[in-house]
Order: sequence, then C-alpha cells, then structure tokens
Amino acid sequence: MSEQSVILKIENHTARLVLNRPDKHNAFGDETIASLLAKLAEVEQNPSVRVLCLSATGKSFSAGADLSWMKRMASLDYQQNLEDAKQLALVMETLNTLSVPTIVKIQGAAFGGALGLISCCDIAIASDNAKFCLSEVKLGLSPATISPYVLKAMGARRCRRLFLTAELFDAQQAEKWGLVHEVVKQGQLDDAVDKVLRQIISNGPKASIATKKLIRQVSESDLNQDKQHATAEIIASLRVSEEGQEGLSAFFEKRAPSWVDKDFGE
Repeated sequence: MSEQSVILKIENHTARLVLNRPDKHNAFGDETIASLLAKLAEVEQNPSVRVLCLSATGKSFSAGADLSWMKRMASLDYQQNLEDAKQLALVMETLNTLSVPTIVKIQGAAFGGALGLISCCDIAIASDNAKFCLSEVKLGLSPATISPYVLKAMGARRCRRLFLTAELFDAQQAEKWGLVHEVVKQGQLDDAVDKVLRQIISNGPKASIATKKLIRQVSESDLNQDKQHATAEIIASLRVSEEGQEGLSAFFEKRAPSWVDKDFGE
C-alpha cells in the first residue's frame, strides 16, 4: 500500500486512530491488521494518552474484510489461515482491553469485522446514515473472531438472528439493540464525539483506567465475596491515592482538578 492504511495522531491527551483506505471503504487485510496492532501498542505505551478515538476516512467506516485478502487467504493452507485469524483475534482483544477509554465514530457502511471493532470500544456513536451487517455467512464463513465481543454488546438472542440472516440494519436499530450508544445526524457526528472526548478527559486519568478495569472484571462473572473484596480494594486505593485526594479536594473547594487542561476545547 502506498499510503498508510491506518493513521495515528496523538494530541491533547487524545489518540486518534483512523482507518485510511477510503477508496476500498476501509476494508482491512493483513497489512491493516498489523498496523492496528502496532499503533494500539504505541497508544498503550504512551502515558499522555487518556482516551482513544477510532474513526475512518471517507463515506464508510469499514466494509469489513478486504476481498483480495480473503481471496489470497483462501489459497493458503489451514495452518496459515489459523495464524492469520489469530492476528485479527489479537486486534480485537487488544482494543477490547486497552487500558484507556475508547470511543468509535461510525459513518456509512459497517460490515463484518467492523462490528467487532465497534463492539470492542467502550462508547460507540453513529451517524444516522450508518448501515450495519454481519455478512459472513453470505460468503460461507462465520463471524467467529468477533463473536465474543458482538455477543456481549448485543446479546446472544439478537445475534442468533443477525449472525444467521446476514441482514442489513440501520443506525436506529443498532442503538436499540445495544451496538451503539448514540445516533446523530451526519453533520453533528464530529461534535457529538468531541463532546464525549472532553467529558472523559475532564475525569481523573487513573480513575478512568481503574474504572474501565473494574467494568471488565465485574462483568465477567457473578458478584461473589472475592469480587466484592476486589471492588472494595479498587475504591479504597483510589480514595487514598494522590489523584483521588486531589479530586475530592477540588470538588469541595469548587475548583477544577489539576488534571483538567484549561485550554482543551476552548
């Protein structure tokens, strides 16, 4: 690829990760997957980043798998396909477990593996022109690597239908079914995403990371005594931490806490 298939820009505590193959509707193959892994690792290792925003250039968020990539993989043996699929699975898990909060901005088509990327983000905001489809069975395939994340986002009962019919659904249905949190007009999409970015950046950075970890831990199993103890440990450690002390002091003193960038968003 002559141009970067994925672009990463970091400023104002925000990592903007952009799918950049508009002529291919941001369909992804092995090069895009490798680039996503590298750039997610770069974000994880950058202590200045407080939030990641995933988006895409052009009319579509992503058409899913690149057909030329799929054609090439079909000519390879089982072991080669297994190793390739493991890389896509690793992208999903890396995005899903990224320590900082993540937001995804969706416009136009979001098909196949794109729904995995969306489901792995903490907050999803879509334009009213967005269209979604879990299209794998049409190709004789299955949404296997993305299924754990889409199932958690939308529920098994809903996915029984959508995985098996490969039907198209719109942004309003995606919101109703839990895939996205908010639907706005296309012209308001950037503002809606920036509003949430500002809200997250105004919160305690360490508290945001701890809270995201908390959500994952609690949601993975029933709340037993061990889990109760773990959640109590989290809030206790935050209360006595430097950040927690500053946040409480700022609240009672009616001032902005030290982590708030006064110039951000002005």
